[in-house]
Amino acid sequence: MASEHEPRTSWTFLTQHARILLMISRDAEVRLRDLAAACGLTERAAQAIVTDLEAAGYLTRTRRGRRNHYQVARHTAFRHPAEAGYEIGDLLALFAGLPPGADDDQRDDGSPGDHREQHDHV
Repeated sequence: MASEHEPRTSWTFLTQHARILLMISRDAEVRLRDLAAACGLTERAAQAIVTDLEAAGYLTRTRRGRRNHYQVARHTAFRHPAEAGYEIGDLLALFAGLPPGADDDQRDDGSPGDHREQHDHV
């Protein structure tokens, strides 16, 4: 029997769709294999998520030579009625300055897009 302090399931607040959209917003030419590796998915699963996001209007994909170039539609609203009044750009901005896998003790170099500084003083 698990202790009462251990989680019952392994779940996270962000879905794989949100993670992939966040990664694409950080690097518009990220490779599908890199998306998959960072999210712990197969390339096929990552491709299906990108296709979902594109079909729902959250991003567009164009070919540039052998690579895909993505553009995130930041003004698109969330899908669920409870969050429908909010744009995805707000969520993306929240995580924009955090490098993938960053822990709370790490600091960015203050480069543009680092939104943590704004919230530290609130």
